[in-house]
Amino acid sequence: MARAKNLVQVVRCLYTCVMIRLLACRLLCVLCVLYGSVASLGAETIALKAARLFDGKSKTLLPNGVVLIQGDKILDAGSNLAVPNDSKVIDLGDATLSPGFIDAHTHLTSDYYSEPYNELRLKNLEDSVATMAFKSIPHARATLDAGFTTVRDVGSELFLDVALRNAITHGIVAGPRMLVATKGIGATGGHFDRSDGFRDGVFGRQMDYTDGIADGPEEIRKAVRYEVKNGADVIKAAVSGGVMSLTDEVDVPQFSAEEMKALVDESHRLRKKVAVHCHGDEAAREAINAGVDSIEHGSFLKPATLQLMKAKGTYLTPTLIAAEQIMSKIDKYPPAVQAKARAAVAARSEMFRNALKIGVKISFGTDAGVYPHGENAKEFALMTGLGMKPIDALISATSADADLLGVAARLGTLEKGQLADVIAMPGDPTSDITATERVFFVMKEGKTVKETSGKQ
Repeated sequence: MARAKNLVQVVRCLYTCVMIRLLACRLLCVLCVLYGSVASLGAETIALKAARLFDGKSKTLLPNGVVLIQGDKILDAGSNLAVPNDSKVIDLGDATLSPGFIDAHTHLTSDYYSEPYNELRLKNLEDSVATMAFKSIPHARATLDAGFTTVRDVGSELFLDVALRNAITHGIVAGPRMLVATKGIGATGGHFDRSDGFRDGVFGRQMDYTDGIADGPEEIRKAVRYEVKNGADVIKAAVSGGVMSLTDEVDVPQFSAEEMKALVDESHRLRKKVAVHCHGDEAAREAINAGVDSIEHGSFLKPATLQLMKAKGTYLTPTLIAAEQIMSKIDKYPPAVQAKARAAVAARSEMFRNALKIGVKISFGTDAGVYPHGENAKEFALMTGLGMKPIDALISATSADADLLGVAARLGTLEKGQLADVIAMPGDPTSDITATERVFFVMKEGKTVKETSGKQ
Protein backbone atom coordinates (compact mmCIF):
# COMPACT_ATOMS: atom_id res chain seq x y z
CA MET A 1 0.00 0.00 0.00
CA ALA A 2 2.81 2.39 0.88
CA ARG A 3 4.44 1.80 -2.49
CA ALA A 4 1.13 2.44 -4.26
CA LYS A 5 0.63 5.72 -2.37
CA ASN A 6 4.17 6.80 -3.23
CA LEU A 7 3.55 5.98 -6.90
CA VAL A 8 0.35 8.04 -6.88
CA GLN A 9 2.20 10.96 -5.32
CA VAL A 10 4.92 10.72 -7.96
CA VAL A 11 2.35 10.70 -10.76
CA ARG A 12 0.54 13.68 -9.23
CA CYS A 13 3.85 15.53 -8.92
CA LEU A 14 4.72 14.85 -12.54
CA TYR A 15 1.24 15.94 -13.65
CA THR A 16 1.58 19.16 -11.67
CA CYS A 17 4.98 19.87 -13.25
CA VAL A 18 3.61 19.27 -16.73
CA MET A 19 0.63 21.57 -16.11
CA ILE A 20 2.89 24.29 -14.72
CA ARG A 21 5.06 24.07 -17.84
CA LEU A 22 2.03 24.24 -20.11
CA LEU A 23 0.69 27.28 -18.28
CA ALA A 24 4.11 28.92 -18.43
CA CYS A 25 4.29 28.30 -22.19
CA ARG A 26 0.81 29.75 -22.68
CA LEU A 27 1.68 32.79 -20.58
CA LEU A 28 4.87 33.29 -22.62
CA CYS A 29 2.87 33.13 -25.85
CA VAL A 30 0.37 35.67 -24.53
CA LEU A 31 3.19 37.99 -23.47
CA CYS A 32 4.80 37.66 -26.92
CA VAL A 33 1.51 38.56 -28.61
CA LEU A 34 0.99 41.48 -26.25
CA TYR A 35 4.56 42.66 -26.78
CA GLY A 36 4.12 42.42 -30.55
CA SER A 37 0.89 44.40 -30.33
CA VAL A 38 2.45 47.08 -28.14
CA ALA A 39 5.48 47.29 -30.46
CA SER A 40 3.14 47.60 -33.44
CA LEU A 41 1.14 50.30 -31.71
CA GLY A 42 4.34 52.18 -31.00
CA ALA A 43 5.63 52.02 -34.58
CA GLU A 44 5.33 55.15 -36.69
CA THR A 45 2.69 55.12 -39.43
CA ILE A 46 3.89 56.44 -42.79
CA ALA A 47 1.42 57.69 -45.37
CA LEU A 48 2.65 57.85 -48.97
CA LYS A 49 0.47 60.00 -51.20
CA ALA A 50 0.55 60.61 -54.97
CA ALA A 51 -1.78 61.60 -57.78
CA ARG A 52 -2.13 57.96 -58.88
CA LEU A 53 -1.68 54.43 -57.62
CA PHE A 54 -0.97 51.20 -59.48
CA ASP A 55 -1.78 48.30 -57.17
CA GLY A 56 0.14 45.69 -59.17
CA LYS A 57 -2.80 43.77 -60.59
CA SER A 58 -5.59 46.11 -61.70
CA LYS A 59 -6.00 47.15 -65.33
CA THR A 60 -6.38 50.83 -64.41
CA LEU A 61 -4.63 53.30 -62.14
CA LEU A 62 -6.43 54.62 -59.08
CA PRO A 63 -6.65 58.41 -58.54
CA ASN A 64 -5.43 60.08 -55.34
CA GLY A 65 -3.34 57.12 -54.24
CA VAL A 66 -2.48 56.51 -50.60
CA VAL A 67 -0.35 53.74 -49.08
CA LEU A 68 -0.30 53.40 -45.29
CA ILE A 69 2.75 51.67 -43.84
CA GLN A 70 3.71 50.55 -40.36
CA GLY A 71 7.00 48.82 -39.76
CA ASP A 72 7.82 46.71 -42.80
CA LYS A 73 4.20 46.02 -43.81
CA ILE A 74 1.42 47.76 -45.70
CA LEU A 75 -1.56 48.63 -43.48
CA ASP A 76 -3.76 49.61 -46.40
CA ALA A 77 -3.57 51.00 -49.93
CA GLY A 78 -6.10 52.60 -52.21
CA SER A 79 -7.75 55.79 -53.39
CA ASN A 80 -8.55 58.70 -51.04
CA LEU A 81 -7.82 56.71 -47.88
CA ALA A 82 -8.16 58.50 -44.54
CA VAL A 83 -4.73 59.20 -43.07
CA PRO A 84 -4.32 58.79 -39.27
CA ASN A 85 -3.59 62.09 -37.57
CA ASP A 86 -0.21 61.04 -36.16
CA SER A 87 1.12 59.71 -39.48
CA LYS A 88 4.27 60.89 -41.19
CA VAL A 89 2.97 62.06 -44.57
CA ILE A 90 5.19 61.89 -47.66
CA ASP A 91 3.40 63.63 -50.52
CA LEU A 92 5.02 62.69 -53.82
CA GLY A 93 2.85 64.95 -55.96
CA ASP A 94 2.02 64.30 -59.62
CA ALA A 95 3.41 60.80 -59.57
CA THR A 96 2.32 57.17 -59.59
CA LEU A 97 2.83 54.86 -56.62
CA SER A 98 3.59 51.26 -57.53
CA PRO A 99 4.80 48.05 -55.96
CA GLY A 100 8.56 47.73 -56.21
CA PHE A 101 9.46 46.34 -59.61
CA ILE A 102 10.71 42.77 -59.96
CA ASP A 103 13.23 41.63 -62.58
CA ALA A 104 13.02 37.87 -63.14
CA HIS A 105 16.26 37.57 -65.12
CA THR A 106 19.38 39.29 -63.81
CA HIS A 107 23.08 38.55 -63.32
CA LEU A 108 24.10 41.07 -60.64
CA THR A 109 27.58 39.60 -60.29
CA SER A 110 28.33 39.83 -64.02
CA ASP A 111 29.47 42.51 -66.46
CA TYR A 112 29.43 41.55 -70.13
CA TYR A 113 29.19 45.10 -71.50
CA SER A 114 32.04 47.30 -70.26
CA GLU A 115 34.92 45.78 -72.25
CA PRO A 116 35.36 43.90 -75.55
CA TYR A 117 34.17 40.27 -75.58
CA ASN A 118 37.52 38.49 -75.53
CA GLU A 119 38.97 40.82 -72.88
CA LEU A 120 35.99 40.14 -70.63
CA ARG A 121 36.40 36.37 -70.98
CA LEU A 122 40.00 36.68 -69.83
CA LYS A 123 39.12 39.23 -67.12
CA ASN A 124 36.78 36.68 -65.53
CA LEU A 125 39.78 34.35 -65.21
CA GLU A 126 42.16 37.01 -63.88
CA ASP A 127 40.07 38.67 -61.16
CA SER A 128 40.16 37.25 -57.65
CA VAL A 129 36.91 36.11 -56.04
CA ALA A 130 37.08 39.10 -53.69
CA THR A 131 37.48 41.50 -56.61
CA MET A 132 34.48 40.02 -58.40
CA ALA A 133 32.43 40.25 -55.19
CA PHE A 134 33.30 43.92 -54.65
CA LYS A 135 32.46 44.74 -58.27
CA SER A 136 28.95 43.39 -57.81
CA ILE A 137 28.08 45.80 -54.98
CA PRO A 138 27.43 48.86 -57.21
CA HIS A 139 25.42 46.63 -59.57
CA ALA A 140 23.07 45.82 -56.71
CA ARG A 141 22.75 49.46 -55.65
CA ALA A 142 22.04 50.66 -59.19
CA THR A 143 19.31 48.06 -59.56
CA LEU A 144 17.65 49.08 -56.30
CA ASP A 145 17.85 52.78 -57.17
CA ALA A 146 16.10 52.02 -60.46
CA GLY A 147 13.08 50.81 -58.48
CA PHE A 148 13.71 47.08 -58.65
CA THR A 149 13.35 45.85 -55.08
CA THR A 150 13.38 42.13 -55.95
CA VAL A 151 15.30 40.14 -58.57
CA ARG A 152 15.64 36.54 -59.64
CA ASP A 153 19.36 36.19 -60.31
CA VAL A 154 19.74 33.33 -62.75
CA GLY A 155 23.39 32.39 -62.89
CA SER A 156 26.67 33.31 -61.22
CA GLU A 157 30.14 31.92 -60.70
CA LEU A 158 31.77 30.79 -57.46
CA PHE A 159 28.53 31.28 -55.48
CA LEU A 160 29.03 35.04 -55.66
CA ASP A 161 25.26 35.46 -55.93
CA VAL A 162 24.71 33.60 -52.66
CA ALA A 163 27.20 35.87 -50.90
CA LEU A 164 25.62 39.00 -52.38
CA ARG A 165 22.10 37.83 -51.50
CA ASN A 166 23.15 37.18 -47.91
CA ALA A 167 25.01 40.49 -47.61
CA ILE A 168 21.88 42.34 -48.77
CA THR A 169 19.63 40.32 -46.45
CA HIS A 170 21.82 41.18 -43.45
CA GLY A 171 22.04 44.87 -44.36
CA ILE A 172 25.76 44.81 -45.14
CA VAL A 173 25.23 46.25 -48.62
CA ALA A 174 22.24 47.90 -50.30
CA GLY A 175 20.44 46.06 -53.05
CA PRO A 176 17.28 44.29 -54.13
CA ARG A 177 15.96 41.16 -52.49
CA MET A 178 17.56 38.26 -54.40
CA LEU A 179 16.43 34.78 -55.31
CA VAL A 180 19.54 33.10 -56.70
CA ALA A 181 20.30 30.18 -59.01
CA THR A 182 24.04 29.79 -58.29
CA LYS A 183 25.71 28.04 -61.27
CA GLY A 184 23.60 27.43 -64.34
CA ILE A 185 23.30 23.75 -65.24
CA GLY A 186 24.27 22.78 -68.76
CA ALA A 187 25.69 20.04 -70.98
CA THR A 188 29.33 19.45 -71.86
CA GLY A 189 30.16 21.84 -74.71
CA GLY A 190 26.87 23.67 -74.25
CA HIS A 191 26.01 27.30 -73.56
CA PHE A 192 26.98 27.12 -69.87
CA ASP A 193 30.26 25.27 -70.41
CA ARG A 194 32.71 28.05 -69.54
CA SER A 195 35.60 26.14 -71.09
CA ASP A 196 34.12 26.39 -74.59
CA GLY A 197 36.40 28.20 -77.05
CA PHE A 198 39.51 27.48 -74.97
CA ARG A 199 42.12 24.78 -75.66
CA ASP A 200 41.04 21.42 -74.26
CA GLY A 201 42.63 20.85 -70.85
CA VAL A 202 43.59 24.48 -70.26
CA PHE A 203 41.65 24.43 -66.99
CA GLY A 204 43.38 21.24 -65.86
CA ARG A 205 40.24 19.10 -65.79
CA GLN A 206 36.91 18.64 -67.50
CA MET A 207 34.04 20.70 -66.11
CA ASP A 208 31.70 18.61 -63.93
CA TYR A 209 28.56 18.93 -61.81
CA THR A 210 30.38 21.18 -59.32
CA ASP A 211 30.73 23.67 -62.19
CA GLY A 212 27.12 23.11 -63.28
CA ILE A 213 28.11 20.86 -66.19
CA ALA A 214 26.31 17.52 -66.16
CA ASP A 215 25.50 14.79 -68.69
CA GLY A 216 22.80 12.19 -68.17
CA PRO A 217 19.81 12.17 -65.79
CA GLU A 218 21.70 11.08 -62.68
CA GLU A 219 24.45 13.66 -63.09
CA ILE A 220 21.81 16.35 -63.55
CA ARG A 221 20.07 15.29 -60.35
CA LYS A 222 23.44 15.47 -58.62
CA ALA A 223 24.02 18.98 -59.97
CA VAL A 224 20.61 20.12 -58.73
CA ARG A 225 21.26 18.71 -55.26
CA TYR A 226 24.72 20.29 -55.14
CA GLU A 227 23.35 23.72 -56.00
CA VAL A 228 20.49 23.53 -53.51
CA LYS A 229 23.00 22.42 -50.87
CA ASN A 230 25.01 25.55 -51.59
CA GLY A 231 22.13 28.00 -51.39
CA ALA A 232 20.15 27.98 -54.65
CA ASP A 233 16.61 29.37 -54.43
CA VAL A 234 15.81 28.47 -58.04
CA ILE A 235 17.37 26.16 -60.63
CA LYS A 236 18.54 27.53 -63.99
CA ALA A 237 19.57 25.36 -66.93
CA ALA A 238 20.58 25.94 -70.55
CA VAL A 239 18.55 23.54 -72.67
CA SER A 240 19.39 25.07 -76.04
CA GLY A 241 22.35 26.92 -77.50
CA GLY A 242 23.04 30.55 -76.69
CA VAL A 243 24.08 33.79 -78.36
CA MET A 244 27.17 34.64 -76.30
CA SER A 245 28.80 31.18 -76.37
CA LEU A 246 31.25 30.30 -79.12
CA THR A 247 30.92 26.62 -79.96
CA ASP A 248 27.19 25.82 -80.06
CA GLU A 249 24.33 26.61 -82.43
CA VAL A 250 21.86 29.04 -80.92
CA ASP A 251 18.71 26.95 -81.38
CA VAL A 252 20.02 23.39 -81.06
CA PRO A 253 18.69 21.27 -78.14
CA GLN A 254 21.33 20.52 -75.49
CA PHE A 255 19.35 18.25 -73.13
CA SER A 256 17.65 14.97 -73.97
CA ALA A 257 14.03 14.45 -72.94
CA GLU A 258 15.23 12.16 -70.12
CA GLU A 259 17.69 14.77 -68.87
CA MET A 260 14.99 17.43 -68.97
CA LYS A 261 12.61 15.26 -66.98
CA ALA A 262 15.28 14.59 -64.36
CA LEU A 263 16.07 18.31 -64.08
CA VAL A 264 12.45 19.28 -63.42
CA ASP A 265 11.62 16.28 -61.24
CA GLU A 266 14.59 16.77 -58.93
CA SER A 267 14.15 20.55 -58.70
CA HIS A 268 10.42 20.38 -57.99
CA ARG A 269 10.95 17.55 -55.50
CA LEU A 270 13.22 19.92 -53.60
CA ARG A 271 10.58 22.68 -53.98
CA LYS A 272 12.65 24.79 -56.35
CA LYS A 273 11.27 26.34 -59.52
CA VAL A 274 13.01 25.82 -62.84
CA ALA A 275 13.96 28.53 -65.34
CA VAL A 276 15.53 27.43 -68.61
CA HIS A 277 17.64 29.43 -71.04
CA CYS A 278 16.11 28.42 -74.35
CA HIS A 279 16.13 30.03 -77.79
CA GLY A 280 15.18 26.95 -79.82
CA ASP A 281 11.67 25.69 -80.53
CA GLU A 282 12.35 21.95 -80.21
CA ALA A 283 14.14 22.33 -76.88
CA ALA A 284 11.35 24.58 -75.62
CA ARG A 285 8.66 21.98 -76.39
CA GLU A 286 10.57 19.33 -74.47
CA ALA A 287 11.11 21.72 -71.55
CA ILE A 288 7.46 22.77 -71.43
CA ASN A 289 6.26 19.17 -71.52
CA ALA A 290 8.71 18.34 -68.72
CA GLY A 291 7.08 21.06 -66.57
CA VAL A 292 9.58 23.92 -66.39
CA ASP A 293 8.27 27.12 -64.82
CA SER A 294 9.67 29.61 -67.33
CA ILE A 295 11.32 29.82 -70.72
CA GLU A 296 14.01 32.50 -70.82
CA HIS A 297 14.51 34.34 -74.17
CA GLY A 298 12.45 32.06 -76.46
CA SER A 299 13.61 33.72 -79.68
CA PHE A 300 12.58 31.00 -82.14
CA LEU A 301 9.38 29.74 -80.50
CA LYS A 302 6.65 28.87 -83.00
CA PRO A 303 2.91 29.50 -82.48
CA ALA A 304 2.22 25.83 -81.69
CA THR A 305 4.84 25.89 -78.94
CA LEU A 306 3.44 29.14 -77.57
CA GLN A 307 0.00 27.51 -77.51
CA LEU A 308 1.50 24.69 -75.46
CA MET A 309 2.98 27.26 -73.07
CA LYS A 310 -0.42 28.82 -72.58
CA ALA A 311 -2.03 25.45 -71.95
CA LYS A 312 0.63 24.47 -69.41
CA GLY A 313 0.81 27.90 -67.72
CA THR A 314 4.51 28.27 -68.52
CA TYR A 315 5.89 31.81 -68.29
CA LEU A 316 7.87 33.50 -71.08
CA THR A 317 10.67 35.84 -69.95
CA PRO A 318 11.65 37.58 -73.22
CA THR A 319 14.71 39.70 -72.14
CA LEU A 320 14.36 42.09 -75.09
CA ILE A 321 16.86 44.66 -73.87
CA ALA A 322 19.73 42.18 -73.89
CA ALA A 323 19.43 41.75 -77.64
CA GLU A 324 19.32 45.54 -78.09
CA GLN A 325 22.58 45.91 -76.17
CA ILE A 326 24.34 43.22 -78.20
CA MET A 327 23.12 44.66 -81.50
CA SER A 328 24.34 48.15 -80.51
CA LYS A 329 27.93 46.89 -80.69
CA ILE A 330 27.52 43.82 -82.87
CA ASP A 331 30.73 44.43 -84.86
CA LYS A 332 32.81 44.05 -81.69
CA TYR A 333 31.81 40.42 -81.20
CA PRO A 334 33.40 37.34 -82.80
CA PRO A 335 31.79 36.30 -86.12
CA ALA A 336 30.09 33.27 -84.53
CA VAL A 337 28.39 35.46 -81.92
CA GLN A 338 27.41 38.05 -84.54
CA ALA A 339 25.64 35.48 -86.70
CA LYS A 340 23.71 34.00 -83.78
CA ALA A 341 22.71 37.41 -82.43
CA ARG A 342 21.37 38.58 -85.78
CA ALA A 343 19.33 35.40 -86.21
CA ALA A 344 17.85 35.61 -82.70
CA VAL A 345 16.95 39.29 -82.99
CA ALA A 346 15.36 38.74 -86.41
CA ALA A 347 13.05 36.11 -84.91
CA ARG A 348 12.25 37.48 -81.46
CA SER A 349 9.84 40.32 -82.40
CA GLU A 350 7.41 38.07 -84.24
CA MET A 351 7.66 35.52 -81.44
CA PHE A 352 6.77 38.15 -78.83
CA ARG A 353 3.81 39.44 -80.82
CA ASN A 354 2.54 35.89 -81.25
CA ALA A 355 2.90 35.27 -77.52
CA LEU A 356 0.74 38.34 -76.83
CA LYS A 357 -1.95 37.23 -79.29
CA ILE A 358 -2.04 33.71 -77.92
CA GLY A 359 -2.17 34.90 -74.30
CA VAL A 360 1.04 33.36 -72.96
CA LYS A 361 1.89 34.46 -69.42
CA ILE A 362 4.72 36.99 -69.76
CA SER A 363 7.13 37.87 -66.98
CA PHE A 364 9.44 40.85 -66.85
CA GLY A 365 13.10 39.93 -67.15
CA THR A 366 16.02 41.69 -68.77
CA ASP A 367 19.29 39.71 -68.63
CA ALA A 368 20.93 42.53 -66.68
CA GLY A 369 24.66 42.03 -66.86
CA VAL A 370 24.57 41.75 -70.64
CA TYR A 371 23.61 45.46 -70.54
CA PRO A 372 24.46 48.01 -67.79
CA HIS A 373 22.87 47.38 -64.41
CA GLY A 374 20.28 49.96 -63.40
CA GLU A 375 18.83 50.33 -66.90
CA ASN A 376 16.33 47.50 -66.33
CA ALA A 377 13.27 49.70 -66.90
CA LYS A 378 14.14 50.21 -70.57
CA GLU A 379 12.57 46.78 -71.09
CA PHE A 380 9.11 48.35 -70.57
CA ALA A 381 9.34 50.51 -73.70
CA LEU A 382 10.59 47.57 -75.75
CA MET A 383 7.65 45.43 -74.63
CA THR A 384 5.08 48.10 -75.39
CA GLY A 385 6.83 48.88 -78.67
CA LEU A 386 6.02 45.33 -79.77
CA GLY A 387 2.34 45.67 -78.89
CA MET A 388 2.03 45.02 -75.16
CA LYS A 389 -0.32 47.38 -73.33
CA PRO A 390 1.48 49.61 -70.82
CA ILE A 391 -0.65 48.39 -67.91
CA ASP A 392 0.15 44.78 -68.81
CA ALA A 393 3.84 45.59 -68.94
CA LEU A 394 3.56 47.04 -65.42
CA ILE A 395 1.71 43.92 -64.25
CA SER A 396 4.46 41.73 -65.74
CA ALA A 397 7.03 43.42 -63.49
CA THR A 398 4.93 43.22 -60.33
CA SER A 399 2.21 40.63 -59.64
CA ALA A 400 3.10 38.40 -62.60
CA ASP A 401 6.75 38.18 -61.60
CA ALA A 402 5.76 37.65 -57.97
CA ASP A 403 3.64 34.71 -59.08
CA LEU A 404 6.47 33.24 -61.15
CA LEU A 405 8.95 33.61 -58.29
CA GLY A 406 6.54 32.12 -55.76
CA VAL A 407 6.49 35.26 -53.57
CA ALA A 408 3.00 36.59 -54.34
CA ALA A 409 1.90 36.12 -50.72
CA ARG A 410 4.19 38.98 -49.66
CA LEU A 411 5.27 40.91 -52.75
CA GLY A 412 4.07 42.24 -56.10
CA THR A 413 0.98 44.19 -55.02
CA LEU A 414 0.05 47.16 -52.86
CA GLU A 415 -2.44 45.71 -50.40
CA LYS A 416 -2.85 45.05 -46.71
CA GLY A 417 -0.30 42.68 -45.20
CA GLN A 418 2.21 42.82 -48.05
CA LEU A 419 5.81 43.86 -47.47
CA ALA A 420 6.14 47.61 -47.93
CA ASP A 421 8.12 47.70 -51.17
CA VAL A 422 6.82 50.88 -52.79
CA ILE A 423 8.21 53.06 -55.57
CA ALA A 424 7.10 56.27 -57.27
CA MET A 425 7.63 57.46 -60.83
CA PRO A 426 6.69 60.85 -62.31
CA GLY A 427 3.41 61.32 -64.14
CA ASP A 428 1.31 58.50 -65.58
CA PRO A 429 3.27 55.47 -66.88
CA THR A 430 0.26 54.22 -68.84
CA SER A 431 0.49 57.41 -70.95
CA ASP A 432 4.30 57.51 -71.05
CA ILE A 433 5.86 54.15 -70.24
CA THR A 434 9.33 55.74 -70.09
CA ALA A 435 8.29 57.20 -66.72
CA THR A 436 9.39 53.80 -65.38
CA GLU A 437 12.95 54.83 -66.23
CA ARG A 438 12.72 57.85 -63.90
CA VAL A 439 11.83 56.30 -60.55
CA PHE A 440 12.60 58.92 -57.89
CA PHE A 441 11.33 57.28 -54.71
CA VAL A 442 12.14 53.77 -53.51
CA MET A 443 11.03 52.14 -50.28
CA LYS A 444 12.01 48.60 -49.37
CA GLU A 445 10.36 46.88 -46.41
CA GLY A 446 9.15 50.19 -45.03
CA LYS A 447 12.53 51.95 -45.21
CA THR A 448 13.13 54.75 -47.69
CA VAL A 449 16.28 53.94 -49.67
CA LYS A 450 15.97 56.64 -52.34
CA GLU A 451 14.14 59.97 -52.48
CA THR A 452 15.19 62.54 -55.04
CA SER A 453 13.61 65.68 -56.50
CA GLY A 454 11.91 63.85 -59.36
CA LYS A 455 8.37 64.41 -58.07
CA GLN A 456 6.12 66.69 -60.06
